[in-house]
This record gives sequence, structure tokens and C-alpha cells, in this order.
Amino acid sequence: MHVHLVFVTKYRHSVFGDRHLTRCEEIMRAVCEDFEAELVEFNGENNHVHLLVNFPPKVAVSRLVNSLKGVSSRRLRQEFPDLVRHYWRAQRLWSGSYFAGSAGGAPLSIVKQYTEQQNRPL
Repeated sequence: MHVHLVFVTKYRHSVFGDRHLTRCEEIMRAVCEDFEAELVEFNGENNHVHLLVNFPPKVAVSRLVNSLKGVSSRRLRQEFPDLVRHYWRAQRLWSGSYFAGSAGGAPLSIVKQYTEQQNRPL
């Protein structure tokens, strides 16, 4: 099964640069492997990320999302202390909500192309 996920930063703060997104992708790829899932595509902008994930039916999307957001938030805050100015009030990197859409209607190539076309910050 394929799912298109979108996570936004708390208060939609402009948090990420390329180095943050690069590390975020590495972290999320490792989390997906723990769930026997595959991170097919990853990209983002300064205040949100897009993921295209292929995962087995035995995995609940909510468990996968909670792990992706929790692990990435914790590790990014540890590894990039400069991010503290963006989450000092909430003590959270991500908003509590997320978008999850089944990627079965549109061809996967279209979803992948959409994800690749995000305006990644420099």
C-alpha cells in the first residue's frame, strides 16, 4: 500500500534548510525500515515535508506517522540546537495534525513527480 504523507511544522514556522531536510530524510528512511516500509520519495520546504511511503498492510498508518514524527522531532532537536528558536513555546517541532492520502488513484509517477517539485530551500 502507498500513502502520501504531509507533516507541517508547529505554527507553520519556517524551520528547515537543506541540511535539516537531508537529515530528516535519513531519519525517516530508518524509521520506515523499522516498520518494514519503504520511503519511496521525500522532499519538503521550509515549513513542511512530503513523504511517499510503501508499507505493508499489517502496519497502521497512525503508528507509522507517530513514530516518524516523534523520532524525527527528537533527533532533529538534538542534532540541530539552532532549531530551538522555532519551538521554544510548544516544545514540539511538528504540528499535531498530518495529511495522509492513499496514493492509489493517481499513478505513483505523478505523486512522485509532485513530491520532487517541492521548492526545497537552499
